[in-house]
Amino acid sequence: MNKTIKKVFIAADHRGVGLKLYLIEMLSALGYNMVNLGTDDLNTPVDFPDVARSVADAMLDEPDTRGILVCGTGAGVQIAANRFRHIRASRCDRPDQARDDRFHDDINVLAFGADDIDIEMAFLCAQAFLESPFDDCEKRRNRPKSGPTKLKILWVTSGRFLFS
Repeated sequence: MNKTIKKVFIAADHRGVGLKLYLIEMLSALGYNMVNLGTDDLNTPVDFPDVARSVADAMLDEPDTRGILVCGTGAGVQIAANRFRHIRASRCDRPDQARDDRFHDDINVLAFGADDIDIEMAFLCAQAFLESPFDDCEKRRNRPKSGPTKLKILWVTSGRFLFS
């Protein structure tokens, strides 16, 4: 168990409830402080952007925390979570992928597609994610570039805009 992690926030939409509850049980048994941010109801549809926001909001003022998000495909919660400046989310299907994403890219949120991954494999991925360090070398610390990207908008004679 990684003792530097104070809490692990976990949330799922209605399609990810079963996997989420399994991960809470298994990771709690390893000693992690799991915080369930919902949903626990299979029959009430929940929008995945709301699920991602709940974890992002919880992590905003909580240093040394990580997040796990689950939806049907994993892509929805990953995209929604990455809209928040302090979140670096990745969808992983294999433990080596979770380990590498944590080590090289400092991900702090792990996304799962409940429809696509076996629960035991998800547990191994979550364990690798939580136990892997970030390679805090200078080239990786300076990787996030600041400032918005400037887009050139070109008017094409057909009446359509092109961005370059």
